[in-house]
Amino acid sequence: MTRRGWRLGCLAVLTAICVSGPGRPEVIRTASDLGPLPADRYTYTAQDYQRSQQATALLVRHCMAERGHADFPLDPRNPSDPITLAAVSTDYGALDLASARRWGYGWDPATSRAHRPTGRRMTDAEYADYPACLSRSDQRLMRGIDLRRDWLYAGTRAIETDKAVKRDPDLRAAWAAWSGCMADRGFTRYVDPVAAYTDAAWHRGGDGNTRHTRRERDTAVADVICKRRHHTPEIWHTARARIQTVDITQHRARYTAGLEALRTYRATITEVLRTLG
Repeated sequence: MTRRGWRLGCLAVLTAICVSGPGRPEVIRTASDLGPLPADRYTYTAQDYQRSQQATALLVRHCMAERGHADFPLDPRNPSDPITLAAVSTDYGALDLASARRWGYGWDPATSRAHRPTGRRMTDAEYADYPACLSRSDQRLMRGIDLRRDWLYAGTRAIETDKAVKRDPDLRAAWAAWSGCMADRGFTRYVDPVAAYTDAAWHRGGDGNTRHTRRERDTAVADVICKRRHHTPEIWHTARARIQTVDITQHRARYTAGLEALRTYRATITEVLRTLG
């Protein structure tokens, strides 16, 4: 091995050691395996979403009953099935090798079906009153919160910090190594893993899922293998953590106000679930 090659080899080993924190699994299969990020505590979580959906359903049902719809379901379907479009996003692109082999950059179609409403269809009369009750529910859950100043602040900063992350020299070098690995395996030299994940060649449907073609699946497998070889997610996560930490320090008061808004929201949801659940 040349001296330059030896140095690069050592750098790769040291990078793997530095970015693998305590408790982190040796093989990264999901974004959560990488551990929390500094900005996570200031943002709306999946658990918040689930609880808010439960609270909204209870508030809407209560409102609908006041409007004469006594048996309104908690999880209603529309009178006719709408065409739905799903926004597809990922923090680090494909990570799980088994999923890449089976579904490429998509997922098991049964997963999409599992999230469909379980209640009966709304009647036309119910459907006419439903938007007003939904709006009333939203107003109740956001009571005492300045939407623009506090509630949206962390999300607005996330857009800015993500831009800074994309300019990070360590991450750009990691993307270049991953991209070269993909090209060496005979696949497109994508600029970064998100470009591979969102490639229009996978023909995502209205639900956001792909066609799971052989080419797609082979590309996704190479993608994951190259990420593991070059520790791309770990380096990416480290860059995000570093830049988020700086941003939070520079805007501490605004982040704190946003956190208080989130706590107010959570307290309101708890109250609704306790009184109407």
